[in-house]
Amino acid sequence: MPASPLPDGELAFTYFPGNYRWSHGVLIALGGAPWGGAEIDEVHRIGLRLKDRDGDDIAWFDEWAGEAARIETIGHAEAAKGHALTAAAYLFRAAHYYHVGERFTQPKTAESQAAYMRGVQAFKTAAGLITRPRIEHVEVPYEGTSLPGIIVHADPVAGRTGPGPVMLFLDGFDVTKEIQYFRGIPDLAARGVSCLILDGPGNGEAIRFRNLPLHHETERHAGAAYDYLAARREFDPQRIGIMALSLGGYYAPRAASMDGRFACCISWGPEWDYHTKWQQRLARIERGEILSLSVPWQHLLWVFDVQTKEQAFKKLEGFKLDGVIQKMRCPYLLVHGEGDQQAPFEHAQKMLAAAGSQRKELKVFTRAEGGYHHCQVDNISIGSAYMWDWAAEVLEAQR
Repeated sequence: MPASPLPDGELAFTYFPGNYRWSHGVLIALGGAPWGGAEIDEVHRIGLRLKDRDGDDIAWFDEWAGEAARIETIGHAEAAKGHALTAAAYLFRAAHYYHVGERFTQPKTAESQAAYMRGVQAFKTAAGLITRPRIEHVEVPYEGTSLPGIIVHADPVAGRTGPGPVMLFLDGFDVTKEIQYFRGIPDLAARGVSCLILDGPGNGEAIRFRNLPLHHETERHAGAAYDYLAARREFDPQRIGIMALSLGGYYAPRAASMDGRFACCISWGPEWDYHTKWQQRLARIERGEILSLSVPWQHLLWVFDVQTKEQAFKKLEGFKLDGVIQKMRCPYLLVHGEGDQQAPFEHAQKMLAAAGSQRKELKVFTRAEGGYHHCQVDNISIGSAYMWDWAAEVLEAQR
């Protein structure tokens, strides 16, 4: 029996009508559910407490952190009883809730920083309580310091001997390595591909606790991560790929274009000219327009460690792919949503046309199939499944 025609209007779950940022935040939380990052009842309880405080970012933080603390407490209690898997399930969700709740806080406070670190520690504790996938926390040497990362090791593959493939997964503009784990990484490991999720400069722990601001030369930390992975016996240096989401649509192709050692590249969302995009955004904000931003605009100043818009624009000058992506030679996949309100389709078209790779593909998720919003936030599963199949096939072909 054929399905009924789709109704007009928005199809994605919009918990706070009229508030893109808050509704997007709820979808980030719910999107992690298939991999242990959320329970709909817990997220709904948070939402119910926020219904009359729409737009109050202090309330947003308080309610998410409060629910995270409740869930975390249960997790530790279950661990004390010897219920390792139950404890891990609670602690993974707590970690995700802490980080979803902290994202909108600007400026950061001692309370938000503490909540963020509780999320990091809850995730780390949970990772130590499970055996599959095997999760390892690492430090990647980088320019006299180090960057924190999470390696999610591939599940055993029948008949495989020797080192296996691995993807380097960089953050976007406003997510964290812990949030990224809940974007489907266990399913990538199940396909026999390991993953190093890295907090690069300007992201996650690197900006919050190590004073490493964002810069446009992604190949610096991506190259450091490549060196680290290539030196480990379980990974094949010829099968190290790179991917990133959202602003990472710039990071990954920048790194793959400037460092020819990467075996493949995935942009989870397009990012052609971030400098011009922010000039346009801030001009519209000054005119009083409401934009589809995933975090407050002041986040831009914070990640660059600057005080003014003019200083931010100077930092943004290098965030352009024209003249760079033409140098890429490895297989390249760009994934985009037809209804993406943060990145226009023409940027995806320009990126694919300019990419120097012989094998390149643009996958656009449509309104009819779902996953048509920014980085498939409305249906993570179909977006990640497409990317993981592509990555596994491309990396296996290079064996």
